[in-house]
Amino acid sequence: MNLSPLGHDTSAILTKGTKMASTTGMVGTPIAYLEAANGVTYAYRRFGTGTGIPLVFLQHFRGNIDNWDPKLVDQIAEQRDVILFDNTGVGSTSGTTPNTVEQMADDAIAFILALGLAEVDLFGFSLGGFVAQDIALSQPELVRRVILAGTGPKGAPGMERWSKDVEDAVVVDETGPAGVLYVFYAHTDTSQAAGQESLGRIYGWADGRDEQPSLEAKNAQYEAVLRWGIRDWDAVARLAEMQQPALILQGDDDIMIPTRASYTLAGLLPNATLHIYPDASHGSIFQHADEAARHTLAFLGE
Repeated sequence: MNLSPLGHDTSAILTKGTKMASTTGMVGTPIAYLEAANGVTYAYRRFGTGTGIPLVFLQHFRGNIDNWDPKLVDQIAEQRDVILFDNTGVGSTSGTTPNTVEQMADDAIAFILALGLAEVDLFGFSLGGFVAQDIALSQPELVRRVILAGTGPKGAPGMERWSKDVEDAVVVDETGPAGVLYVFYAHTDTSQAAGQESLGRIYGWADGRDEQPSLEAKNAQYEAVLRWGIRDWDAVARLAEMQQPALILQGDDDIMIPTRASYTLAGLLPNATLHIYPDASHGSIFQHADEAARHTLAFLGE
């Protein structure tokens, strides 16, 4: 049986011809644990080249270490040192999930410092993109470059809250593959088929998987999302202080984080590059995993 984040059987989405995740890279790397100075024991997977500046991945709402698409992260790991982790209270990491992005950022910083790292690149997806922005602004000496996928700026128009259909699909306590497909993939046959393939890669393996995020973690994360979206022009203006080069990746019709918010983000950041993927919604980096990996590697290698 293949399980979704809340334990639903996802066997129906593993269509004929779906490629299962490989036995190396993300899937073949066991979960490790590390206690940080804040008293939290973090769960993480680290793999790739083991050299150069590490790329730390910051996960989306309700996601854990294993909700990344291996097709994306394994290609990046061919040329980079990759770190996937659960932030406080999520999955196999101890503690209670905070209800503000700012505290999530502080907790992520504690994890990075516990690894003994003095400089990192960040890959933030959705809620993880909120966290990445805060880290880059609060600890500029720690962060060299930032990839912001399916995300938007704090306090900007369009960020106030998610629409009811999105809430009904992925915020309610009981959700499943249909909700993920509705939000993460465009409502076209091609995008939905790509979503089926991506979900097959993400959930097509069972041994050594991470713990599922709890409803308590989900509720705290959504409160953090809503706080981030409160109109705040000072927060919008603060983005001009982010001097790190930023790569912004987004689908052309994201119904969770409006695509226009990524355009706003690109316009506010002093040193940003924007890629918009066609026929794609919130999960554009999984649907277009080959292109997203290529764009990420090119950006990090500049």
